[in-house]
Amino acid sequence: MENQTAVTEFILLGFTDVRWLQILLFVLFLITYILTLAGNIFIISITLLDRRLQTPMYFFLRNFSLLEIGFTSASIPKVLFNLASGLQSISVAGCFAQCLFYLIVGTAEFFLLAAMSFDRYVAICNPLQYASIMSSHFCNWLVLGSWLIGFGYVLVPLVLLFRLPFCGPNIINHFFCDNAALLQLACTDTQLLRLLAFLLATGSILGTLAITVFSYFKIISAVMRIPSMAGRQKAFATCASHFTMVSMAYGSCIFLYIKPMGSSRLDVRKNVAVLNSIVHPLFNPFIYSLRNKQVKEALKEAVRWITVFPKSS
Repeated sequence: MENQTAVTEFILLGFTDVRWLQILLFVLFLITYILTLAGNIFIISITLLDRRLQTPMYFFLRNFSLLEIGFTSASIPKVLFNLASGLQSISVAGCFAQCLFYLIVGTAEFFLLAAMSFDRYVAICNPLQYASIMSSHFCNWLVLGSWLIGFGYVLVPLVLLFRLPFCGPNIINHFFCDNAALLQLACTDTQLLRLLAFLLATGSILGTLAITVFSYFKIISAVMRIPSMAGRQKAFATCASHFTMVSMAYGSCIFLYIKPMGSSRLDVRKNVAVLNSIVHPLFNPFIYSLRNKQVKEALKEAVRWITVFPKSS
């Protein structure tokens, strides 16, 4: 180890070395990133300004949109810079910071999704006690708890990861600093750390998924007891957007993190990570905007106010 030189920077292979393809990907990712920011900022703004959306459901949605902005911003700005400049390097400190923020925000999202599932469970299964259970104080603690658990959950394995010696190859077959790719570059045995990462990922993803599945099982059982078809449709409509978002989030992350890290090729993980960090954050605000009646009504009023206000002034 004394005769080996410590790595001072990593090389992100990204997607391609062909320059015109890099420019094309830059344009596509830039448009996607701008739309993602605009869509999630719209959700945050409209849930803050419209009085009809001052409920726990939209409070959680507002915080989830904030997490989505942080999640996609953890990797995409660096991807855009590398594609535009043709450079592929990232400093060791920058790589570790990117990995840390990506995993903290990503883990917090799962716990917030579980909190949103619990909110829908209380709203449908205990409507008379909903206001007392889902108080603003309790909702604030659920959001804060999601952040704290997300931070505490990944802190130990990431500290162990960052303390590993990196003294050999410095080429990461990914478009950002993925923990699985970093583990493959360490100059020491990482089997125990791989096992720890696998167990923690399984606990966070499958644990929160179990809460979500249980909540929706109780929701479906309660909805099926509603005598009228219109009542059942209305109840299911309140959960449709959240259920769609949950399905998208868990599908890709189970593939990425529940499987042992050595069991899937990094290029396959890279392609799935594109869906997880670029496509999903873009779809979520549009899912809530297009499938939610209250959000669509608030959007129509906002557009009407924007078009009428200049004329009146």
